[in-house]
Amino acid sequence: METVVGFTIIGVALMLSIAALGTAIGFALLGGKLLEASARQPELAPALQTKMFVVAGLLDAIPMIAVGIALFFVFANPFIGLLG
Repeated sequence: METVVGFTIIGVALMLSIAALGTAIGFALLGGKLLEASARQPELAPALQTKMFVVAGLLDAIPMIAVGIALFFVFANPFIGLLG
């Protein structure tokens, strides 16, 4: 049982770290592209900024979903019942 719990902790840590890293890379790319597009066409900056905030909100959902799944595995681990 300790092995299952140990592997679950490792899996949860990997899941959360990859979600955080992916979100950070996504925000960096999103901000860079916004600045690029605003520099090319300054008159479209307000519309682009609005769209960027919508995409940023969707991008923020990735780590929140990962946190939810991680909490499920930590507190209601379905793999412990398979040991019986």
